Amino acid sequence: MNILNIIEKKRDKKILTKEEIEYFVKGYTNGEVADYQAAALIMAIFLNGMTDQETTDLTLAMANSGDILDLSTLGGIIVDKHSTGGVGDKVSLILLPIISSLGVKVAKMSGRGLGFTGGTIDKLESIPGYKTEISEKEFMQNVKEIGISIISQTKNLAPADKKIYALRDTISCVESIPLIASSIMSKKIASGAQKIVLDVTVGKGAFMNNISDARKLANTMIDIGKLANRETICVLTDMDEPLGYNVGNLLEVIEVVKFLKGEMPEDVKQVVLTLGSYMIKLAGKGDNLEENQNKMLENIKNGKALEKFKQLVEKQGGKKSSIDNIENMPMARFIEPIYSLKSGYISKINALEVGKIACELGAGRVKKEDNIDFQAGIILNKKVSDYIEKGQVLAYIYTNKSEAIENAKSQYLNNVEIQNEKIENNKTILEIIK
Repeated sequence: MNILNIIEKKRDKKILTKEEIEYFVKGYTNGEVADYQAAALIMAIFLNGMTDQETTDLTLAMANSGDILDLSTLGGIIVDKHSTGGVGDKVSLILLPIISSLGVKVAKMSGRGLGFTGGTIDKLESIPGYKTEISEKEFMQNVKEIGISIISQTKNLAPADKKIYALRDTISCVESIPLIASSIMSKKIASGAQKIVLDVTVGKGAFMNNISDARKLANTMIDIGKLANRETICVLTDMDEPLGYNVGNLLEVIEVVKFLKGEMPEDVKQVVLTLGSYMIKLAGKGDNLEENQNKMLENIKNGKALEKFKQLVEKQGGKKSSIDNIENMPMARFIEPIYSLKSGYISKINALEVGKIACELGAGRVKKEDNIDFQAGIILNKKVSDYIEKGQVLAYIYTNKSEAIENAKSQYLNNVEIQNEKIENNKTILEIIK
């Protein structure tokens, strides 16, 4: 078997065998297959697609390219949650402590943000002292002791995926459903998930811009789950406007704490309760979705969910006091209002462009090695369907870069549409695919 024959086969739209896919993944991971050869095969896959079986074989080969975490010692059913990314998506930090407070074990490995999409790990690292890089042994021990741990991905978790993802990024082959699906599912399988709930975001601030592509991605991941013996449920959620009000790492943590205290923006609430109700069901803790949602709301009301978040922070090196006094944490040097130039109802806020503006203010990174400013970001004052008077505040900019302020203001104004007639806000939960 050799890589040239494999490239030629996929170039000619033929189906690759399990052995051929494993040969490529193993060879590329250990350096026997060159970057330019891998690039040729990835481009052929991008152009010609893969069958469900090929995609599953690629997923499992990438998952098996490094460590496979064994979570069986934790007891119970381990359910993982993953989002395909978006702007203002702080759902994991809200949802997982709630789920843990209801007796479902949470062992979560998360990633950093790149470009306009935020990363759970960056948000956690905005909390002073929080350690995202701990040993797998400590990770497991934390879950056993307090029922939850959230860390960054270990270096040897699906290493083939890391190499292939970086290559896809450099040759414009990111938007491929088989490649996206195998990337996500390989990490979930390698991190020990037995059952998986996926938040597939749809809209301007998501990788899937339309619901048709989102459905294809969801169905592909569900098919992979079936073939890999991992029950998978996909919830399609709207990402045309930012989720919630706060965009940026520390700003989103502030919104997390407010949510866990009962101050719940409707769009975030819908996503959290829907994903959570399915996580509880898959964990075998309740089949009635409405009852599951009520249990979650009860643990917000009685303070157990917030207490679990504080336990998580303290267990991994952060200070509970920083969560108790989250709004008193040091903020960006410049906090600037953006005033509306007209009166009317907001009909559109472009999530992608808001994410890009936040990135320019310092909240995101363009390259993986870029440093980010935890204090930077945007807080929306008005959302779609809200009425605003001319001269009222649309949003606030938070930044330590004075030179970025004026451009950020003008860009934000350019990406908010206001009209005379009120429009109903879009549904946040678009579809559920099992």
